[in-house]
Amino acid sequence: MTDNEAGKLDFGDQSSLDASLSIAARALQESGILRVTRQVRAMLARGEKIVNLTVGDFDPRYFRIPKKLAEEIQAAIGRGETNYPTPEGMLPLRQAISDYVYRTAGVRYPVDAIVVCSGGRPVLYGAYRAVVNPGDKVLYSVPSWMNDSYSLLTGGESIEIEATSETGFQPTLEQLAPHLSEAAMLCLCSPGNPTGTVMTAEHLTRILEAVVVENRKRESAGRRPLFVLHDQMYGALVSEGQKHTYPAAVVPESARYVISADGLSKAYAGTGLRVGWMLVAPAIGARIRDILSHAGAWAPRAEQLGAANFLNDAKAIADFRVEMSARLAERFDAMYDGFQKLAADGYPVDSINPQGAIYFSARFVLHGCEYEGKLIETDTDIRLLLLEQAGIAVVPFQAFGVKGDTGWFRLSAGAVSLDEIRDMFPRIRSLLDRVD
Repeated sequence: MTDNEAGKLDFGDQSSLDASLSIAARALQESGILRVTRQVRAMLARGEKIVNLTVGDFDPRYFRIPKKLAEEIQAAIGRGETNYPTPEGMLPLRQAISDYVYRTAGVRYPVDAIVVCSGGRPVLYGAYRAVVNPGDKVLYSVPSWMNDSYSLLTGGESIEIEATSETGFQPTLEQLAPHLSEAAMLCLCSPGNPTGTVMTAEHLTRILEAVVVENRKRESAGRRPLFVLHDQMYGALVSEGQKHTYPAAVVPESARYVISADGLSKAYAGTGLRVGWMLVAPAIGARIRDILSHAGAWAPRAEQLGAANFLNDAKAIADFRVEMSARLAERFDAMYDGFQKLAADGYPVDSINPQGAIYFSARFVLHGCEYEGKLIETDTDIRLLLLEQAGIAVVPFQAFGVKGDTGWFRLSAGAVSLDEIRDMFPRIRSLLDRVD
């Protein structure tokens, strides 16, 4: 017996083992983003030169967390703040969030309306678990992030509205209105992932006012209210001339029904810090807190206390925002200028001027064309063509719930250098010159 054979474990037939798992586990598909990034990572590992625009994250070479935030977290660890946090979040952080939101939006959430957790993802999952019963209808637009998966995991029935580029891929009240009476939860996200587009205050107001009207009807009829899951993780990252809107700031009566997700992950380039929070009516927040406590989805204590001191420092926040906004803006400007020049020269591309988040929406209108005699039929064909022939990795909107082949892709600006962005356009141009 060789050393490799000694102690070797036999797990048996994996297909039969997989078939023995829960229906939900087997129905859930791997994220389309992860499927794309796995291929990209393999190419990078082989030493291939790839402009990786797939990552919804920040490369710390270009976007580091605020110095003040790093110092405060290190100080908290030095003081020994390494044991369990309180389930709803440390009181100093919840008070700091209350003050932060008031400075930002002019609305005051009490500390018992704030629950802290390990990033924004648990807020979304916790909201689904707290609101959605099996068979309940969940209303959201595509492209959007993770709603299809969370709806499946909770046994919800998805009502998907396909938003269009004409509205910045944000759903309109006209699209949503026919379904409000039957939905248990409405999901909104602004600035959007994957689109990088912002829902205007007027647009959001109309939707929230419709929700309030719907819930007055339901209250009279003794029905459960329609809840709104509002993902504003990118709310601090809006382009010049754009404004992020808090639901309670424009329709205060809606605060009773809205569960808002926010945190440090995107606003302060701290995706690995795992500090997120929800703004929510206390009764709902207490239930979500208990659900997440069973999953151990607490943000680390030291990060919470460091974040509390950072959020109380308005000057440190403002200084960081100037620097981060400038770095994002120069990347977005380079992307938009590059695609505009291609379009002006007659190449089959389109794009949306970025409004927020770290994402850029670009379109390649290549369906029905040929490359080296091979027909380009699907968005996957376009993605692979860009990756294999130009070394440019992008994510199709199909990874975010879009069913058809639209030619729209998400390009992330958080993990690439400005030089990489500028250098990719001659490669795109060269590739398109070879497409018939």
